[in-house]
Amino acid sequence: MREAHRGVYDRETIYKTLDEGFVCHVGFAVDGQPYVIPTLFARVGEAIYFHGSAASRMLRNLSDGISVCLTVTLTDGLVLARSVFNHSMNYRSVVALGKASLVDSPEEKLEALRAFTERILPGRWNDARQPNEKELKATSILRLPLTEASAKIRTGPPMDDAADYALPVWAGVIPLHLAAGTPIRDDKCDASIPTPAYATHYKR
Repeated sequence: MREAHRGVYDRETIYKTLDEGFVCHVGFAVDGQPYVIPTLFARVGEAIYFHGSAASRMLRNLSDGISVCLTVTLTDGLVLARSVFNHSMNYRSVVALGKASLVDSPEEKLEALRAFTERILPGRWNDARQPNEKELKATSILRLPLTEASAKIRTGPPMDDAADYALPVWAGVIPLHLAAGTPIRDDKCDASIPTPAYATHYKR
């Protein structure tokens, strides 16, 4: 259903949308210069974590407590109307505003990295080697509380002008979804190691 006002503020909808996404875009400004950086993220409870190299300019700037705008968008379908003007997309999106803080606790850092791994590929954390002390020191993690967040959603068929419904033009929705292909074994992977079920049956 299409509504003039698509804003959604309930936590369940916001969390569900965030948990289905892979990549967020983080917007911030430094000395009057705006930046928007794509990065992987993970939601843990009422906060979003994102990470990168300890030398990352983005993470260094954000750790100073500057205001950020974080967005996540999922595209669910192309909406073809009878008029070009009324074409649209079905989508779900979240915008979160706030100030990110640097995670100092090794325990919280490790939990955030576990969340990154498990939300992208459940079951992988226990299969793979976990971060060592050197890797943890080389990684910075920021935490953004979801105190100010909202979702926008568009679903359903096209909404044409009344006069356009009589036009001999096909109209409807082309659904879109993320599909995983067949896993490709690394050339250096021992052939005797079976492909794990979470890889062969991966779904989002």
